[in-house]
Order: sequence, then C-alpha cells, then structure tokens
Amino acid sequence: MDVASLLAHTLSADRALREDATQKLELLAQENYAQYSLMLIQQVANDQVDDSTRMAAGLAFKNSLSSKEYSRKEEQTGRWLAVDVDTRNQVKQGALVTLATPRKMVANIAGQVIAAIAEIELPLQQWPDLIRIALENVTNTDNAALKMATLQAIGYVCEATDPSCLQQQSNEILTAVVQGARKEEQDQEVRLAAIRALNNSLEFVKDNFEREGERNFIMQVVCEATQSTSSEVQVASFECLVRIMQLYYDKMRYYMEKALFGLTIAGMNNQQDDKVVLQAIEFWSTVCDEEMELKEEAVEAAEMGEAPERNLYNFAEYATGDIMPVLLWLLTKQEEDEDEDEWNVAMAAATCLSLFAQCVRNNVISPVVPFVEQNIQNQDWRYREAAVMAFGSILDGPEETVLMPLVDQALPTLINMMTDPIVNVKDTVAWTLGRVSELLIQCIKPDIHLRDMISALVLGLQDNPRIVGNCCWSLMNLAEQLGPAIGEEGPTSTLSMYFEGITSALLQFTERADNESNCRTSAYEAISSLAMFSANDCITMVQKIALTVLDRLDQSIAMENQIVGADDRAEHSELQSSLLGVLTNCIRRLSRDIASVADRIMTGLLHLLNSTSKQSTITEDAFLAIGAMTSALDADFSRYAEPFVPILCNALQNPAEYQLCSIAVGLIGDLCRALGEGVTVYCPTFMQLLVNNLQSPVLHRTVKPNILSCFGDVALAIGDKFEPYLDVVMMVLQQAGSMRAEKDNYEMIDYVNTLHEGNVEAYVGIVQGLSGTQRVAVLLPYMQGIFHFMHALAVDPNRSDALTRALIGLLGDLADAFGGQLKQFLQAEWVPQLLREARTSRHCGTSTKETARWAKEMIKRATQ
Repeated sequence: MDVASLLAHTLSADRALREDATQKLELLAQENYAQYSLMLIQQVANDQVDDSTRMAAGLAFKNSLSSKEYSRKEEQTGRWLAVDVDTRNQVKQGALVTLATPRKMVANIAGQVIAAIAEIELPLQQWPDLIRIALENVTNTDNAALKMATLQAIGYVCEATDPSCLQQQSNEILTAVVQGARKEEQDQEVRLAAIRALNNSLEFVKDNFEREGERNFIMQVVCEATQSTSSEVQVASFECLVRIMQLYYDKMRYYMEKALFGLTIAGMNNQQDDKVVLQAIEFWSTVCDEEMELKEEAVEAAEMGEAPERNLYNFAEYATGDIMPVLLWLLTKQEEDEDEDEWNVAMAAATCLSLFAQCVRNNVISPVVPFVEQNIQNQDWRYREAAVMAFGSILDGPEETVLMPLVDQALPTLINMMTDPIVNVKDTVAWTLGRVSELLIQCIKPDIHLRDMISALVLGLQDNPRIVGNCCWSLMNLAEQLGPAIGEEGPTSTLSMYFEGITSALLQFTERADNESNCRTSAYEAISSLAMFSANDCITMVQKIALTVLDRLDQSIAMENQIVGADDRAEHSELQSSLLGVLTNCIRRLSRDIASVADRIMTGLLHLLNSTSKQSTITEDAFLAIGAMTSALDADFSRYAEPFVPILCNALQNPAEYQLCSIAVGLIGDLCRALGEGVTVYCPTFMQLLVNNLQSPVLHRTVKPNILSCFGDVALAIGDKFEPYLDVVMMVLQQAGSMRAEKDNYEMIDYVNTLHEGNVEAYVGIVQGLSGTQRVAVLLPYMQGIFHFMHALAVDPNRSDALTRALIGLLGDLADAFGGQLKQFLQAEWVPQLLREARTSRHCGTSTKETARWAKEMIKRATQ
C-alpha cells in the first residue's frame, strides 16, 4: 500500500483501519526515517493530492518531530539531526514552497512543519536563512495567501522556539510582522496572522521595546488594530496588549494616558462581539495582577531597607472610577440558560472586579456598594444577581473593619435570597455565603445568623444541582473555619450542634445515582471536610460516616464486573474516588479508633488496587487512604505490608504516572515511620526503585525532592542497617546538591530550594539514624562533601526560610552526633554567620529562630 493510501486510512471512521495505517506509517519511519520524511513532504507539497491527505501527511511529519514527553522528544530530535543534510534541505524546501499554496489549511500545516523543524535546528544555529526567506515572503510579494501563511509560520516558530535563540533575528522578525499588521494592509486575514505572530514574538523583542521610537511604532500598530473592521483582528490586538502589559508594564505609562485607557473602555463596551469584550476585560485583570505583584515586591524591598526595583504607576487605582461602572454593567449580561462551564462576559467582569478589589482595596467600596444597594431587590433578576455577584466579588481585598458592617447588614438579606425563584440568583447567593464563610467568618454571629444560614444551605441541597455545589462549598468553609484546627483536640465547636443534621442531609443527598453538575462529588467533599474538622463530641457521627462509606465502597466493588460503557466506568470511578476521599479523612480523624474495622478497610483497598490499572486515579486515592491507615495503626500495620508492598513497587516502576509515583514515594516514608526496623526486609527493593527513578529521564522533576527526603525516612527507620546503601545514596545526594539556578529564573530557584530541602532532609535522616549506633563513624569520610554542600547553601542569597531551617537543623544534628570530631568544620566562618542571620532576619520564622538557638547550643558544646 502506498503512502497516500495509508494517510487516507489514518482519517478513516473505521478504528481498526486507522490504527493499522498508523502502525504501518510508524514502521516506515523506523525503517528509514529520511525516506519517510521525503515521502511525507512530497505529499504535503503536491497540489494534485487532496487537501485532507496533504494535511494528514503534514501532521504525521510534525508529530514525528514533536512530543510532550522529554525522552521521546530527545529521541525524535536525534533522529532528525541524523538525517543527511541534502534530505533535510529538501524537506525544508518542500515545506517553504507549500506556504504559497492557495489552500489555507494545507499552508497552515506547512507552517507547523516549519516550526517543528525550527525548534530543533535554530538553537543549533542551523537553518540560518529561514527568517530571511520569511521576511522576503512578507515584504516582496502581493500574494496575500503567501503573506498570511508565512506570518502564521513565523508565529508558530516564535511560539515553539526558545526565545533566546531568536533574539539575534528579532529585527527581521519584527519587520515582517509589523509590515503585515499595519492598518495599510487591506487583507484582514494577513493582518490577523501578523498580529498573532507579533504576540508570539513579544518575549524576545525586548531590545526593540527599549528604544522609544520602535516602541512607539509597535504600540501604534497594535492600538490601530483594535479599531479594525474585523472583530478577529480586534480580539488578537487586545490579546497582544494583554501580553505587552505583562512583559513591559514599566514602559506603559505614556500609552495608558494617551490611548490604552480609552481603547480598552471602548472594547469593553463593544456591542458586536463578546470576544472583544472578554479581551478588553482581561487587559484590566492583567493590570491588577501586575500591580499586586509590584506592591508585594515593594513591601519586601521595604523590609530589606531597599528601594523597589520597578516602579508602580497605580493604573488600576486611577482607573477605578471609570472602569467600575462598565464592569458592573457587564455583570448584568448573563443568560438564564447559560452553560456554567463556558467563560462569558459576566464571569470575566466578576473576576476582574475581584482583582480590582484585591488591588485597590478600600477604594473599590464607594463605586460598588451603591450599585449593590440599588439593585439587590431589583425586579429584573439579572440586576439582582449582578448585585449579589458584585458584593461577593469584593470581599477579598478591603480591610475587614470596612467590610464587617456591610456584611453584617447584608447577611439576613442574602440568607433570605436563597429562596429566590431564579436559579442563577440562588447559585450566586450560595457562592457569596461561601465567600463570607471563607473570608469573614467573624461576621457570622452564631446566635443571630448561623442557624438560618445552615438551614438555607441544607435546603439548597434539594434545589437545582447547579446550586448544590456552592451550598456544599459554603458548608465546607463553615466546617474549616468553625471547627478545631487539624491536629488539635476540641471538646466541642460552634458547629457541633448542627453536625449530625448537616452530615445526615449530605449523606442522604449522596444516595442519588447521578452526578449532574458534579453535585454528588461536591456533597462528598463537604462530608469529608466536616469529618476532618469535627470536634470530639461529633466522633460518634464520624464513626457512622466511616461505616456508611465502607458499606457503599463494598457495594461499588461488588458492581465492578457489571460496568461496560466508558461513561459508566468514568462515573463509577468518580464515585469510588469520592468514597475514598471521605474514608481517608475519617481515618485521619478517628486515628487509633479505626482499628476495629481495619481488616475490612484494607481488604477493600487491596481489592481495589488489584483490580484497577496503574493509570487509574483510584490507585492514587487508595494509596492516600492506606497512608492514613499507616499513621493510624503504626506498627500494627505490619500485617498488611506483605500483600501491599508489591502493589506499591508496581507504582514506583511507572515513572510516567508521576503523581502516582510521588504518592508512592510518600507511602514508603509512611511505612518507615509506622514499621520502624520492620521495614528493613523491603528496603533492598525500595532503595533500588528509588535510585532508578532519580535517574529516570521520564520522571517529572517535582518527584525527585521527595525521593531524596525518602532516603532520610528509610535511614531513620532502619538505623545502622542503612550502611549497605550509603555509598550510592551519598553519591546521588552529592549530584543533586550540585544543582544551581540562574539568578533571574525564579521558577528554577524555587525548585532548586525544594530539591536541596530534600537533600538536607536525607542527610538529617541518615545522621539521626546512625547516631548512637556503633556504625556512626562510617559517615566521617563524607563530612567534607556534606559541609561543602552546606557552605554553598549558606552563602546562597536565594535560600528559602524552609531550607534555612533544615540546614541549621542538620548543623545541630551533626554537632550532637559527632561532637569535637567535626570541630574544624563547625568553626568555619560561615557557620556563626548563618546562625546569626537566622536569629535576626525578618525573613526567618519563629521555628527557624528556635532551631538556630538549639543548633548554636549544640555547636557550642561540640567546639568547647
């Protein structure tokens, strides 16, 4: 069968035919990738072939170069670079030629092919003439189709390629896209492609934005595009302005005064296209986000006695009086039968209003409160709902002293509005009551508001499924705010007298078979929170909840063989997930009291784990429940370890499912704490799997700090029996400890801090595990490396408070374990400096200061 036929079959409605064709194409790629690439690009470039086949060929080739999986992507990159230069040039030429086709969708896929190749080659300084060719296509032709396709391709290249690789060509790229984006361009599709390409190039044209003349021209082009006759161009230009505000806030003062203020208000008032309105609203949401971040930076700078690095222009504050009336009006643009999952103008306006409240704080009150007062009893439900939404949206931001009298006055009205005849209004009222419960619990007077509020929320469980979610969320917030904190004993709580009534109503509600609007899931989540934050006088009811959930879990397990359809399977899994979530919180709350039904719980959990796939979220939820069981039962969990450990090891052997793998790593720590030395028999397998995962290119990096920390858990549990693993673990810890982050890469700084915390926790566990045993001296040869690592952390200005605390704790442990043997290390100049900084710095919390005082005493004893 020829390639064209195979490609046609990949589009077949017949699944078997599709899969067979896909497999045969993959086999061709494996046998001779260079020939495969040429065959595909010939199909893409051939105007005699039908469009669907050409697009299928382009998609197949693009997919052969780009994968989301790191290891697969590396393999694909190597395979492409191994193709001879002549063949690669033929493929690239074929893609470039196809940009001129009048078939828009084919030209589009050719642009994606070009971007996929560029992503690999440009960082290696290959394909140097790509941008030059693209510039000629845009500036030296009257062919609108070629212009548009080339601009689309430029956009894809900018989106896919590391911005640092394109900075040297930023002038050429900018010339091409601005040429197509100007108001003089008559073809609006060309203009649209140019604006989108400009948006994708904004990150690496920083130097151009620094030059006032070029910046003015770019801003003029984008602002003029907001006035285009094409709403698509308007939307794209506002998207561009949002990105510009994110990247170049400090350059926007002049443009806000001269153009952006008026343009965005006009965009928000657009009557023709809601997409334009949404992007204009997003602009002001972005302004608020940026200014809140700048205010946080200013506070941090003030604490350090420094001036902030960036200027704050308070655009939101100056605009509040003019933007608020527009946002409040947009809140009334709801539809009675709207899809609650579909983002619309009213939702966007409410989000923007909430951000304004957080940004300008008390200044939001004066324009919003009159609107609420005038409309909360309005005959038109849209204005009633808008008034409640406005009130709920501003509760996070202004000072509590300003909000409290307003909430106190509004609560009785809001509670009564839970009987409003319009579903939309009741839904927003329930949400607003949840906001009050979450943010201003002190406004809910137990003797005045609480009974009526709980009655209204419980009654709401019998209403439209859409309302149930917010009623449950409100009840969850009440439980968390009024119950004892996790880990604290509370004889009773404000909610205790209502506890049985609320949980009984929720349990009754969850008996329903369907889960419309996720209402059953929400109800189970509420039960879970109520159990977790229950006072001691509610324990009997928590036990009843646990037994009820166990009964339902057993029933769900018994039904598994009767489920056939994919939708039914998904619904069944969701139900089991909810049941496991409630059960986990009941176990945590009941602690040792769960022992009487432990066999029944573990039988059910092990059955679930043996019958579900590794990818199933049920496995994750069951693991969390087992983690709770290990904490509750401690050493008594040993009788379940033997059947459970093989399941745990299977999860560790599946690093692609990184969330499950992370939970599995945590469970090893739980087992170590519960079983102590009893875990020794499983350690050879555990340690091998943990080290393998650390070295896996597939495993998500967020799991690796947990693995390092887990080494410490194992060492602490098995003491001197950890010695056989010491060489390998110390080598791994040294490798991880050498990782550093670039000073401006804040995401990487956070990750490296977390990684080093895991490192330090591993050292702490190893030191404490071996301390006091006859084999503690085996650590001495590693001390120079450990102190070198600690010194590097001590002088790192980006070290987090948590890492500081862990580091100082390790210093104290080492001094306590080895005393004078480490005198030369403990007397290094950086040690007292670190302790002094920890005790005096505003960035260090109380626990860090206490740890520093303890460590100082340990070091003093060791060095005397």
